[in-house]
Amino acid sequence: MRATRIRDLLLFVVAAGAISWVLVSNFYGDLPKFSWFVPVSLPVLAVAEAITGLQLRARIHRRRGAAPVEPLVAARSVALAKASAIVGAVMLGAWAGLLGYVVPHRDTISAARGDTTVGVVGAAGAACLIAAALWLEYCCRTPGPPKDSEKDAQKSTESRRR
Repeated sequence: MRATRIRDLLLFVVAAGAISWVLVSNFYGDLPKFSWFVPVSLPVLAVAEAITGLQLRARIHRRRGAAPVEPLVAARSVALAKASAIVGAVMLGAWAGLLGYVVPHRDTISAARGDTTVGVVGAAGAACLIAAALWLEYCCRTPGPPKDSEKDAQKSTESRRR
């Protein structure tokens, strides 16, 4: 599995943003008011993934007191991270498309003021989700081979155990 490329995420942001802007500009009057709790799930997921990344990183690097990681757990975490990064990019584009329409119309459309606040929260939450997903993916990387000094320390530890 390859690492998620920023270029790919930017393509998702731009495509979702363009589609969102077209839809919002054509159907804004028919849309219900955006509630404040709609974008809250994104930063909640971001926090959960960041915590998971910290825990997995400690386990993968075999820090003291951390249990080893099963390979399937790491693979599933990488899959979750990749999917979350894509969802975050699509949602960032969607919120940016909404903001692209409502920000210029804040003075002429009364609902646009409230929707601007919700859009900013949504875009920030989506950006946080992307960052947390990339962090989780980074944390799932296997460490490189031990350095010579680490090998000597491991040998001396193993000889003491015998």
